[in-house]
Amino acid sequence: MDECFGKNFIRNGKLLSSDHFNSAVIYEGESVYEVIRMINGIPVFFYDHMERLKNSVSLQKREMAADTDGLRRYILKLTDSEKIKEVNLKIVFNYSESSSDFFIYFIEPIYPSENHYKTGVKGILFNAERKDPASKVINHKLRSDIYHKLILEGAYEALLVDHKNRITEGSRSNIFFIRDNTLFSAPEDIILNGITRKYIIEICREKNIKVIFEPVNANETEQYDSVFMSGTSPMVLPFSSVNDCNFNVKLPLITELRRLYIEKAQESIGNFMAE
Repeated sequence: MDECFGKNFIRNGKLLSSDHFNSAVIYEGESVYEVIRMINGIPVFFYDHMERLKNSVSLQKREMAADTDGLRRYILKLTDSEKIKEVNLKIVFNYSESSSDFFIYFIEPIYPSENHYKTGVKGILFNAERKDPASKVINHKLRSDIYHKLILEGAYEALLVDHKNRITEGSRSNIFFIRDNTLFSAPEDIILNGITRKYIIEICREKNIKVIFEPVNANETEQYDSVFMSGTSPMVLPFSSVNDCNFNVKLPLITELRRLYIEKAQESIGNFMAE
């Protein structure tokens, strides 16, 4: 099933009908990607995503398939063609032996409901490690394995556990545990450092909220009061449980972090439009 959501997409700078979109092409060779949230048709934290995209490409020893200014123009071209306001946008650089191509397209927005934020979501532990955690590269098999496990368990997100039994990150998010109003999160060298995570840490520094950068042992989750994920779609979303361990979803700190993060997102929209 093609993941392109909407009537059009961009391939190598050309606006095309989604009838010509083929997801199989993206899974051939090697693909580096970014997913950006769109609010009122404007990308959130665009320049942060571009910096991470450049870093991912560099780590894979590749060249950028399009530069930042070009991608900005093509995103505006795509959004102008459809006027979709609230959606996620995906940028993919696909590399094969003979060529490099880039794609820009909308993907179906699957955002948490207000009830999810109030009551929390179910998480599960999943034994897996990313080959290159600092590089955002499509791993179709791992994503498929996790997706089927989530369906089987009726869960929202999987927390990845490495060979040292450490909880590193979520399958599509970063993870923060909370104890005594102190945040605990795995260090950057063993995770993909998310854009949302970056701004949560920035908020914590501004508000003198303590953050300890160490992974939580998968056998010690009951020692923590709360846990939440951060990411493009969920923003700041609490877990009601992870496996058999239940957590407090009504911690005021989580609500406040979400509110302050949304303020940062709105600021980034203003910066994008000011260019």
